[in-house]
Amino acid sequence: MAKPSTIDVFRHLIASLMMGLVTFAVSPAPTFAGQEQTVEEWRTLREKALAFEHGEGLPKDLKKAVSLYCQGAKSGDPEARYNLGWMIMNGRGVPRNDAMAAYFFKLAADQGHEPSQKMLPFVGQPMTEPPECLRETVSASDEIEWVITNEKQRRLAELIRRLAPEYGVSPRLAYAVAHTESNLNPHAISPKNAQGLMQLIPDTSARFNVKKPFDPEQNVRGGLAYLRWLLAYFKGDVTLVAAAYNAGEGAVNRYLGIPPYAETRNYVQRILAVFPQREHPFDPAITEPSPSLPQIARRMARAKL
Repeated sequence: MAKPSTIDVFRHLIASLMMGLVTFAVSPAPTFAGQEQTVEEWRTLREKALAFEHGEGLPKDLKKAVSLYCQGAKSGDPEARYNLGWMIMNGRGVPRNDAMAAYFFKLAADQGHEPSQKMLPFVGQPMTEPPECLRETVSASDEIEWVITNEKQRRLAELIRRLAPEYGVSPRLAYAVAHTESNLNPHAISPKNAQGLMQLIPDTSARFNVKKPFDPEQNVRGGLAYLRWLLAYFKGDVTLVAAAYNAGEGAVNRYLGIPPYAETRNYVQRILAVFPQREHPFDPAITEPSPSLPQIARRMARAKL
């Protein structure tokens, strides 16, 4: 288990003192459920950011520190989220913005990171939209190039790009699913009778009111509705969403994470190869979160120790 740095301990102590609760050790926070990014990789990136932030062995450069913390925050590191929130709250290298700081503290707090939980009362309500560094920076044209082999596929990719925002789903994630599922073939049928562009089984089609599964628009809308539901159910965890799209949410709950099926594990990796973000914004009003999420988080935390 990685030993916390002196600066990490100091920040934890400051947060505790502000709440009147002094603690003399930093417990590693549970990692975001389903992430493959290792604690060691997070630590290496975070230590480089700390070095730039404080000029320890590297020239002090607050902007580089913010950029590196942002990379860690985007990949799911709760400590990087906390450190980035701290810098934003104090205007270090960036303009002070309490709502943005609260956003990063809240992300880490939701992962069980205690110092972030203690900081939230001091920064107010988090901003509602993801900060710039957590957003995708790939242009729409770049997003579709990897799936295009002919004009018919181009039209289908444009359909996905147009419809995805209506459902709060990233076009790139929707492309990744459609391409992995059917190679953008609206007439595809799997051995398990999954149908169309997004490979909806009949039960899923009925669940999301898809009457004509081989109609490209109806099929895409059904797939997007299911992705939107899964994103809310698994609180934006892309690895769990991908695993559930392939194996069903029941299997993810039963195995407390990605099921041990070779097909599903390969499927998740194929999705992440195209959509590398481990988290995705979600609408909590769509559905209650999976009751298994706390167990999944604890299981993943133990696996990282």
